[in-house]
Amino acid sequence: MSDWAPVLVGVVLFLLLQPGLLFSFPGKGKQIEFSRMKTNGKAIFIHTLIFFALFSILILALHLHIYTA
Repeated sequence: MSDWAPVLVGVVLFLLLQPGLLFSFPGKGKQIEFSRMKTNGKAIFIHTLIFFALFSILILALHLHIYTA
């Protein structure tokens, strides 16, 4: 059996946390900007930290598993 939870959680979080897609924190002009489709280095770094924290919590702390036959 294969555990697909890390793959699925990673893909979903990556799609939702792309800087500039839904929101960009910190933005260029404001603290948070929504759907601007532009990014900067600080936003990429912050979104990477958020991704790592959420991924670690879901996979390691909550022991999320999705098995296939």
